[in-house]
Amino acid sequence: MALLEEQHTTLPAPRARTRAGMFVVVSSLAITFILLAHSWLPDIAGLGLLLDSGLIWLGALIPLVGLAAIAARRKYLAAAVMVPAVVWSLLFVPGMIPLAWSAPAQSPDSLTVVSQNLQAESGTAAESAGALAATGAQVVALQEIDGASQTSVDAEFDAHYEYSYRIGTVGLWSTYPISNAQPQDLGLGWNRALSADLDTPAGPVRIYVVHAASARPTEHAERDTMLANLAETIAADASERIIAVGDFNAASSDRHFSQLTALLRKPKNDGGLAGFTWPASPFPVARVDHLLQRGMTVTSNAVMEAGASDHLAIRTSLNL
Repeated sequence: MALLEEQHTTLPAPRARTRAGMFVVVSSLAITFILLAHSWLPDIAGLGLLLDSGLIWLGALIPLVGLAAIAARRKYLAAAVMVPAVVWSLLFVPGMIPLAWSAPAQSPDSLTVVSQNLQAESGTAAESAGALAATGAQVVALQEIDGASQTSVDAEFDAHYEYSYRIGTVGLWSTYPISNAQPQDLGLGWNRALSADLDTPAGPVRIYVVHAASARPTEHAERDTMLANLAETIAADASERIIAVGDFNAASSDRHFSQLTALLRKPKNDGGLAGFTWPASPFPVARVDHLLQRGMTVTSNAVMEAGASDHLAIRTSLNL
């Protein structure tokens, strides 16, 4: 009788390990497929946006699958877990290597740009503007400048920047002359972007300041339209040096953002990792604020706090 009871208690264990093994194999295949083919998956009920935006976080699931492989006690499952681990590493680790390890020294002909979404109605636009001006950057790009903060922002910048151009809720301030400034509706029907030439001592730099429309799981068509039109505009722009900067409301892995990274280069971050910018509190989980460029060499690219916006600011230096 005791022998029968012992057998009864040990028989389910192999079946449990088999189920764990199946879970490991299926999960590894699913994670690998999503990592490689997320942009091909249909955007049904906002699933595409969620997968694109959270793609880097799939890496957090791999250790959990690894624990299941250990529980299954099957050596071959280690190979199954390694597949998504290697794919994730190839996709994300190169971009997380600190820029400081390979960046060239800053040259005399250089340009520093700071940018931030101020968060309308945050009440701290002046504090943000003061912190950004204190960086010594030659160029400031702002988004979500509400009516109540326009005067206070101008008061902070007047002593530092001789030239400026603002349209709607986006603005550009510069120590260098601004020419050819114009609004860019990017197919939206109203202006959430601008373009201008910065007349630097090393020659003109075309800059686009962008605040893409909001992106929610089932409401991101306007953002997609703006990104597509921005890509078309930049593709047709023959300028030798181009900067596109601002709040794109898109992660680097977003299928609609990739059309921009096919035209312009996205720099790594000084300290490595992903350089998340939103939300500023309690901790950032996505990089939606970017500076993309061509024709220059990035020497520094960092995230910084400025004011109490829900977006962290970015600060980028480039050799012209």
